[in-house]
Amino acid sequence: MKTQHRPAAAGGYSWTPTRRSVEQVVAPLVERGDAKGEAEGEAEDAIGNPRRGRRAHPEDATMQAVVQDRYGSADVLRLARIPVPTIGERDVLVEVHAAGLDRGTWHLMTGEPYLQRLALGFRGPKQPVPGRDVAGTVVAVGRAVTSFAPGDEVYGVGRGSFAELTVVREDRLARKPANVTFEQAAVVPVSGLTALHGVVDVGRVESGQKVLVTGASGGVGSYAVQLARAFGAEVTGVASTGKLDLVRSLGADHVIDYTQEDFADGVHHYDLVVDIAGRPTLSRLRRALTPTGTAVLVGGEDGGRLTGGMNRQLRALALSPFVGQRLTMVVNRESGQDLERLTDLIEAGKVTPSIDRTYPLAEVPAAMRHLEAGHARGKVAVTVRPPS
Repeated sequence: MKTQHRPAAAGGYSWTPTRRSVEQVVAPLVERGDAKGEAEGEAEDAIGNPRRGRRAHPEDATMQAVVQDRYGSADVLRLARIPVPTIGERDVLVEVHAAGLDRGTWHLMTGEPYLQRLALGFRGPKQPVPGRDVAGTVVAVGRAVTSFAPGDEVYGVGRGSFAELTVVREDRLARKPANVTFEQAAVVPVSGLTALHGVVDVGRVESGQKVLVTGASGGVGSYAVQLARAFGAEVTGVASTGKLDLVRSLGADHVIDYTQEDFADGVHHYDLVVDIAGRPTLSRLRRALTPTGTAVLVGGEDGGRLTGGMNRQLRALALSPFVGQRLTMVVNRESGQDLERLTDLIEAGKVTPSIDRTYPLAEVPAAMRHLEAGHARGKVAVTVRPPS
């Protein structure tokens, strides 16, 4: 689908690497595990062998990034210049062309539900740069990396992708689909993988089945509809009135306007329900299923600030052994191999990233507010390095 590009706001910027800037960036990247590696790295030229790199003064290597010092609304996000991250032996440093925005990034920004702060940091985020989805070009790789080399066009799940450079583990990266832009590739990883696991791996979709997707117009939903269709299912998508046309364009055979109809009216039954909206009760989901159908709970926005929607998912797992229907949930698995599965589907024309809007890096707070307000149709992208 066509990507809409917005011009950079006043005060925005673009970063075009020069030989000197690349040398300054690559120089401090690779952390050595022993003295031999240190000596080898210092003796090699950073441009001639980015895999090794060589040391430079940290203050010489900085980059633009969106950062947050505390949890809160989009107001906590600000543009700053920070040190370039270093990479370990199995890491890849990627020059970010575009990044994706998803609901999970919003949760990481707000620190809600509070339970996730056990891993993220109690008072503020341990990772000050938000953003996970990334598409770009490899700048340098750790010495144990074998799958990628500088210059490769890639996409995947990184750490802090709202920046000019980000670090991605080798096993969370894949080659960028050749038939899409960097912006399109950037909005695939987190949402696309979640949909793949929900529909295919956990939902076990089969050709000829009837599949219902709630939240079909959102980031994960837009992929879930396409994946179910790609595997031969008859798909019904649930969305609001203004987004039904999008769901149809994604390939849904039928659409339900949740403001006018109840998908759990007892008249229609489905072999697989992929619940991305996260609000229907378990009893409603069960009413929509066939007697032996499967409900896959992907997310949940209800349940309070402590646990979020996790309590509903746990109740589904507890109930499932005692009923004829299978009630289960998605546990995200961020794998480069699974990204390759998506790459094949995208290049075959069976899945197409759907982008609602793109924003320049300086306008990430505005992008986050657009997502939070529920206005997004499909995905939201952030352009970091505009096309040359």
